[in-house]
Amino acid sequence: MGWRGGVPGLRWEGGRVSALGYGQMIGFRAVGGRRCPGARGNPCPVSADVPPRATGGQCPACARLDRAHSVAADTKADDPQPYRVYLAWFGPGMTKVGITAEARGDARLLEQGAVAFSWVGRGPLMAARRTEELLRHALKVPDRIPYAHKRGVRHDLPPPDERAREIEELYRSAVALPGWGDTLGTLPFEVRDHARAFGLDGLPALSGTVAELREDGVVAGRLLAAAGPDLHLLDSEGQCLVVDTRLVRGWGLVSADAGAAVTVPVRKEPGRPQDGLF
Repeated sequence: MGWRGGVPGLRWEGGRVSALGYGQMIGFRAVGGRRCPGARGNPCPVSADVPPRATGGQCPACARLDRAHSVAADTKADDPQPYRVYLAWFGPGMTKVGITAEARGDARLLEQGAVAFSWVGRGPLMAARRTEELLRHALKVPDRIPYAHKRGVRHDLPPPDERAREIEELYRSAVALPGWGDTLGTLPFEVRDHARAFGLDGLPALSGTVAELREDGVVAGRLLAAAGPDLHLLDSEGQCLVVDTRLVRGWGLVSADAGAAVTVPVRKEPGRPQDGLF
């Protein structure tokens, strides 16, 4: 899944995108086994098998090729485009620091499922990277938050002003740190909230998460929300299930009755009945 213009969509092999709308009915069945789709626009030379529960969706060789050209791998030190440092909020006590190319706008924040965020500064890549590290240590905030933690809090979020207040406190601490502004320009504090773009208002309690797709396994329901790579579906039994679309990558999909029962393994939330585990 990707985000274009603040709207989620499923990207197909070949580049076609199917935009998603909240309230629409979705149904698909996995077929053909899960194969590595390749890297950087090139097919996997061996069409390698990918384990059903692997969120990367690639074989190790293709994953290494993709990562070798990523900002996270620090292999683009001479990249001339400006970068931005941000503070991203995912839930109470869950704020991370990160960087993204300025040209991408807030696409990286949407892809990560950031409920709210603020820019902190802008400048060359390596200056942004140094600032990211400084803030991570000085503010004691991580540069990564597991998706499982993000999902667990989306269904019971505090109001927007509380979200903004938590980011603002960290922002003020960040800009007060000495030294980092010499090579990176400070950006004004401005919270951008994605709750509406994600469709999170009024989201029912999370019942479970799809653990994997299987041959001929069906995923179906009404789309309630989308955040980062996750789809939040209301299934035929009235359960709110999350589908991490990273698990879909590499499968062939055919249409299925959107009102059909979900027939793939579902990991139930703690404290909920285990009936219905496939």
